[in-house]
Amino acid sequence: MGKVLAFSGSPFDRLNALVQRLRGPRGCPWDRVQTPETIKIHLIEEAYEVLEAIESGTHEEVCAELGDLLFHIVFLAGIFEEVGAFNMTQVVEAVTEKMIRRHPHVFGEAELSSAREVREQWHEIKMEEAKDIDVTRASFLDSVPQKLPALIRAYRLVERASRVGLDWDDVPSTLTKVEEDLADLKTALTGDDQRNTAEQLGNLLFNVVHLSRLAGTHPETALMRTISRFVTHFKLVEERLRQQGRTLESVSPEEMRSMWEAYQTDEDARAGSHQPAVFSENDEI
Repeated sequence: MGKVLAFSGSPFDRLNALVQRLRGPRGCPWDRVQTPETIKIHLIEEAYEVLEAIESGTHEEVCAELGDLLFHIVFLAGIFEEVGAFNMTQVVEAVTEKMIRRHPHVFGEAELSSAREVREQWHEIKMEEAKDIDVTRASFLDSVPQKLPALIRAYRLVERASRVGLDWDDVPSTLTKVEEDLADLKTALTGDDQRNTAEQLGNLLFNVVHLSRLAGTHPETALMRTISRFVTHFKLVEERLRQQGRTLESVSPEEMRSMWEAYQTDEDARAGSHQPAVFSENDEI
């Protein structure tokens, strides 16, 4: 085993020193060649691993995944420090100042009494900040990041637009709109215009997101629950086939559907009798 370098100072100082060593002349060949472009995908992956740990992991797993995410943040800041852009201390100072600025009801004289008022004030301050930085970011919707996953971005955009009156009043009227979109999609599917089909499907998905907001359920959460059930059912089918000494390839489509529907019926029966489901993971995100 090679020499282990002892880092002194606070845990945060030690992490900074570790990153500098990894990027240094005698550091890690892989770490030395990384750039912001190559690191960003790892940053996204680590963020999703944190979410997965929160859903189904232990406190120890959440702690470990948060550490991995923090490492990549410090690593990325270290790359920018090398070119004289900023350092991790400036990152911490900037976010601290931002949080103070965006909480005048805590650190200033403003008085707010509800979470709704806090959200509205937050977005007002955020918009003013955007105008100060870049006059081209003056739209009410510009505070919603363009790089968000489409489902999350759609929800955020619909939520923002509803604050200025661009909204259907209730669930029934929104359901009517969804039904109209579904009818348009069915019509599009009878033709051979792929662009029109994609457009109608997009309209349907967007208004389903709108419906989920009115129903008080985040679409990402709802979809993740469905995905969790799908994966659980699929694994149950795989396990049953292994017990029979068979493979997925040996099953006909008809038998696969029959096995799938059997598990679905079993789940529905448990739900009706309030029995716990096979899948008990906490899939809130």
